[in-house]
Amino acid sequence: MTVATFDRARLEEALLEGLPGLLSEVRDRLAEHWPDYAAFLDAERDAVVEPAALFVHRLLDMSIADLSSPERASLDRADETVRLVFEEIGRRQQQVGNDLTRLLTAFQLGARIAWRHVAATALRLDFAPDNLAALADSVFVFVNQLSFSAANGYVQEQLDDALARERRREELANLLLSGRASTEAIRTAALQAAWRIPETAAVVIYIDGDHELARTMVSRLEPGALPIRRNGVVFGAIIPEPSGPGRRLQLSRELTGLGAVVGNPVPLAELPRSLEIARIAARLRKTGVLTDDPVFADEHLDALIVWRDESLVAALREEMLAPLQGETEAARARLTETLASWLRQFGDRHAIAEELRIHPQTVRYRMARLRALFGDRLDDPESRARLFLALEWPAP
Repeated sequence: MTVATFDRARLEEALLEGLPGLLSEVRDRLAEHWPDYAAFLDAERDAVVEPAALFVHRLLDMSIADLSSPERASLDRADETVRLVFEEIGRRQQQVGNDLTRLLTAFQLGARIAWRHVAATALRLDFAPDNLAALADSVFVFVNQLSFSAANGYVQEQLDDALARERRREELANLLLSGRASTEAIRTAALQAAWRIPETAAVVIYIDGDHELARTMVSRLEPGALPIRRNGVVFGAIIPEPSGPGRRLQLSRELTGLGAVVGNPVPLAELPRSLEIARIAARLRKTGVLTDDPVFADEHLDALIVWRDESLVAALREEMLAPLQGETEAARARLTETLASWLRQFGDRHAIAEELRIHPQTVRYRMARLRALFGDRLDDPESRARLFLALEWPAP
């Protein structure tokens, strides 16, 4: 004998009549361990009644259908209305910060209570054991479908929330780098992005062109970093309080091996300047002028000033070292090396000899030759300063 031989209308009517009691029992049991869920059920009672009624209809359909039939496969997909309702339940639970496992455990409790009500009703109507087994199977299959729908809604809300948060953080980064945002606009955008406004910040950029590594870099800097995206590609981040206690060591560990450049720490209003300085440092890292890994731009401001325009550096070197052009290549190299050491050691012949590992008399001979070539310029403070610039930052 199958469920179909029973008066389906009478069974369905009995189950629908028992729904208020079922929901009340579920609500009372939830209140013991999950009072917020009980409150939700109270507040959303009208919204829950409709899918609960559909549950009864589907339950009977699934009980009648053969387990392997096409009809059963179709019935195994929860009604669209029910699916949407329970996906929304999952979304709401994620929004209020409830754990997914906690939600599914509450569903299991509801399933046990629902089965007791269904079984009691079926027995009261003299259902045979095989009919009761079919009902039991249908109850738990359908509850699994509802659990899946809620879990899917929960996960989708997580993904949507993560995408929205990332978008808001990118918008905040663009706002900070625009240099045109008011304090109030920044405060509002930071609140929307859940970003605590720091006293200072810096720009970190990635220089090697591998966008996957750029994303890795930004992920290592989370949770406080704001991703910087251009043309749909992440290439850097804004980091808060880069000069905090132990922060530089931490950044060095996080960024080693990623080809990163950290701009100088600045107040938020000056972040465009940090980005500009980071870009200059990135260019010098690519050309070999800077070799640190990672590069902290504030440790190389002198090199950045000198090499900001390579053509100017080349012109300065050409002008200041012009007296050496008539020498052989080997002699020019020796004299240039000696002149650079003379400037660094403030003319101390013994210190120069020790640095270059040559005899002091050799230093004396070379300096005599340099004075013959450069004349009074070696005694002029301005000329010495320009020579120092030309010699201390040679072409890479």
